[in-house]
Amino acid sequence: MKGLIGGIFAMLLLAACGGRSMSAEEMQRKLDSIQKIEVAERLAAQGINLESADNPLKQFYDSLELLPLPITYTDEFVRYLPNFKPVPQDIAKALELEGNGKQKAIQLTETIGARLMLLAADEGAEEDEEGNEGAERYSLWLYSLDDDYLPVDKICLYAIDDEEDFDLYDEDDIMQYFTITSDYEIHLMDYSREKHKTRTEEVYTLDASRNFLLQKSEELDD
Repeated sequence: MKGLIGGIFAMLLLAACGGRSMSAEEMQRKLDSIQKIEVAERLAAQGINLESADNPLKQFYDSLELLPLPITYTDEFVRYLPNFKPVPQDIAKALELEGNGKQKAIQLTETIGARLMLLAADEGAEEDEEGNEGAERYSLWLYSLDDDYLPVDKICLYAIDDEEDFDLYDEDDIMQYFTITSDYEIHLMDYSREKHKTRTEEVYTLDASRNFLLQKSEELDD
């Protein structure tokens, strides 16, 4: 497959050199088409045929519950994931979603130029002081999808902290917080429980190519 991609790329260069110059936009469209072929080949090896009448990625997306905007972080939301649906493992592989086999998903309200899916990757169960397993813990990822329901871009909304990563000299309790507005503006914040204020904030929007674009990154004064 790599030989095929390389051959097509070489042909594009020869075509550009042998005739009129190919613009950056035209070259990007050609490269996007090549990448799409490569993705389709990789999915076909997993038994997922996008050329069939029944696109399994579309079928899965259409089967999901709808989560209307706006949404915001709550302890209950990230713990219980209301109305999320289990993700089959072949779909999880196609979406390159990490996890331990218990991934979940839900779709967001769709509008022109925006098709978004919220995916939860299982990170292992909580344990009490005696080592007994409790509820499963999940990180949350927001995916943007193209017209074939393949991922274009993704962004982490909520990650599980590893206790070993805690700063023993920092007694401040930091909470990750996120909001997605009705205008598809994504706010990611680190909130200080001790000082009752936001310490850092990043704001993303979805551009015309369905990539997440950083609009603002701010570290707030103490």
